Amino acid sequence: MDPRLSRFGRFLFPLALLLLHGSVLFQVRALDVEVRDEDNKTCLYAKMMVNISIKYETEANTYKTVAFMLPTALRYDGSTCGNESSGPILAVEFGEEHSWVISFAEKADAYQGMIYFTYNTNDTEVFPDAKRIGLITISTNYPQQPIKLNTVYSCRSMEAIQSDNVVQEIWDVTLQAFLDEGSQSNIETVCDQDIVVTTASPAPMSPRVYAATDTTKETPTTPEPPLPPLPTLVPVEQPATGSYSLHNNSGACLLATMGLQLNISQKVPLIINFNPNTTVASGSCGDQMSVLTLTDGRSRVDFVFTVKNTTIERFSLTEVNITVIESRNVTLNAANRSLEAWVASVGSSYMCRKEETLTVTPGYKMNIFDLKVQPFDVKDSQYATAEDCRPEVDNFFVPIMVGAALAGLIFLVLMAYVFGRQARQVGYEHF
Repeated sequence: MDPRLSRFGRFLFPLALLLLHGSVLFQVRALDVEVRDEDNKTCLYAKMMVNISIKYETEANTYKTVAFMLPTALRYDGSTCGNESSGPILAVEFGEEHSWVISFAEKADAYQGMIYFTYNTNDTEVFPDAKRIGLITISTNYPQQPIKLNTVYSCRSMEAIQSDNVVQEIWDVTLQAFLDEGSQSNIETVCDQDIVVTTASPAPMSPRVYAATDTTKETPTTPEPPLPPLPTLVPVEQPATGSYSLHNNSGACLLATMGLQLNISQKVPLIINFNPNTTVASGSCGDQMSVLTLTDGRSRVDFVFTVKNTTIERFSLTEVNITVIESRNVTLNAANRSLEAWVASVGSSYMCRKEETLTVTPGYKMNIFDLKVQPFDVKDSQYATAEDCRPEVDNFFVPIMVGAALAGLIFLVLMAYVFGRQARQVGYEHF
């Protein structure tokens, strides 16, 4: 057994407990794992995003929904390619006897997995007031339907799977078990949520020529269908600027101020302004990585900041994830894990007063207004000195300086000309 992690497939967060209005999220970031056999052939490939929420009863006979994040260090001791009687297994163990395991079985010409999620309510750091103490395991089929052998299961939409008091939201999935000779198939089985139902398109109409018409003529027996009305352009309001923060035992550990707007180009363009009055901030703070999650209703954006170790440590925004739940069966997702934006020195904040546009994918963009952010080394819950993106430098300062230099040069030439004429006139008088 040799589970391998791609460089984008590491779990990104340290173990952390987040409580927010009694409800939080257990979030696994970009699981990207290969399980290999003794011959170094891949038998299982799994790439997915997973959210898990757990509802439990407290000693006070009330209920809480708790969430925790996987640590960076994980154990894969139970992962195996299986044998003649059992299929491949991916086993992830962490913390105090918590585990997430998916075991695959072959059925006729198809394969299907079974997820076993075990959480330990005896872990007082995560479940400090749990009434029921011990290990609790839930299980559920995944994918929900068997997948044809030698095909890759793909699902970009979010699938919500509930079992007892645990809800697992799984999306951005690329999955294959029982790989033929260790090679991933180029044939996909797509989940129902990703299938776009289309209707037959009408026959193309000939180009129209618009001219004055004679209303006395008879109406054609088969008139052309009317032109669809032009879309009404509704001006988009700039989002209000909100201030957000994360806290640890020492006080504020992450500060952010921004106006946030999502611009999604799907079948119907969608523009979403985040309302600071209803937006909830959550996430985690670390020495090398911090995460800010902004959630407004059914829209969520994850900002991942990391520190680059150079001579002078500098932080930057390196990953953005967008999730918009349109309906029970339609969820929009996009991620960019190769950003290099909002760069500043650790111990400083980053500020940009001009409107910025971040491209997550070609169809998903974010417009940011009045930005100020400090994801590391916050002191006394206050922003440090800001490193400005300085739009004035880009747009105004250089032309102004060039113009001033030219004006100064012209002035010197004129002064030299005037003084030169005066000197010649004095010389003529003496002569």
